Amino acid sequence: MGASEMKIGLLVVMMTALFMASKIGVNAKPQVPCFFIFGDSLADNGNNNQLLTSSKANYKPYGIDFPDGPTGRFTNGRTTVDIIAELLGFDKYIPAYATLNSSSNLLSGANYASGGAGILGETGKHVGDNISLRKQIKHHRIMVSRIGDILGSKTLAQRLLNKCLYWAEIGNNDYINNYFMPWIYASGNLYNPDHFADLLIDIYHHQIMELYNDGARMFALIGLGKIGCTPNAISVYGISNGSSCVDYMNNAVQLFNKKLVTLVNQLNDYFVNSKFIYVNSYEMGSSDPITEGFKVLNAGCCAVIDKALCRPLDCPCKNRTVYVFWDSFHPTEAYNLITANRMYKAYDPSDSYPMDVSNLVQIFRPPTAEITSF
Repeated sequence: MGASEMKIGLLVVMMTALFMASKIGVNAKPQVPCFFIFGDSLADNGNNNQLLTSSKANYKPYGIDFPDGPTGRFTNGRTTVDIIAELLGFDKYIPAYATLNSSSNLLSGANYASGGAGILGETGKHVGDNISLRKQIKHHRIMVSRIGDILGSKTLAQRLLNKCLYWAEIGNNDYINNYFMPWIYASGNLYNPDHFADLLIDIYHHQIMELYNDGARMFALIGLGKIGCTPNAISVYGISNGSSCVDYMNNAVQLFNKKLVTLVNQLNDYFVNSKFIYVNSYEMGSSDPITEGFKVLNAGCCAVIDKALCRPLDCPCKNRTVYVFWDSFHPTEAYNLITANRMYKAYDPSDSYPMDVSNLVQIFRPPTAEITSF
């Protein structure tokens, strides 16, 4: 595909995204009845706000372009899952689990994501508390019980959950804030990259099965991104020879991604009445951002503290649509728009496997009964 064709195609994606941005607040039947989100700071929308941690984003300039201002989202506006919720037809963003109360509509789902969290329980703890994936799943189990109370039985709750979209976007921190910090965590000294990826996939597999046994049947498993190309990685570790990124970090997460694709195949073969898809965020991040209208690729829009998060109350850059990164780790809303739309509707065949989110929610039908172990 030529550069001009790519630019035209991605402009269409952006126009679609901007159109869909107006959909929140408009009554429409969503494509799935509920949406459950598990992850890290790429999806966190407020779960870290009350935790004892420096990994939080409930202050300005975060949220400068979000209608509610700073909410705990680690970007200037919407996250990818906010935009996915719009594309799915929800009339409100999926709420943070920490903000749910007696008046919340629990039946539409919850966002359990936590900044700094990983597949491993110890990941990211050097900056304070976070809600690991295991804890997020425990929170979901509480939700399942509450949904059963609302609907009147566990069976009715299971029938609802069978139809929901489960989104898991986690693992980046197990590398950024664990494996590649051998002066703090043991993993980088105990495992080579291949064995570490095996460890993560084995634990992740069991955690996915816990969700399955609680009723999940429709999964979008998001691959890890190009963590070696963030402003933080470049600043802390330095670029590799002949590269604009830290190649050994990217090579490590690619091992994880390849094993995640294998796991998706195994799960689809075994659980024939469920569907698992792999979303290839790594390859999406390999596109040339310049063809997408971005001009600043290796620096964040806001001034940062300790090569990480935005300095409180500082004025960020004015033309935020030309920056890929908001701070030293997280994308701008402009970049999230492109990523989310490619996640929902694949622009390139490599974007998702074996199908994209739009096809997943259209063709999948909930099961009647299945063996619940693998």
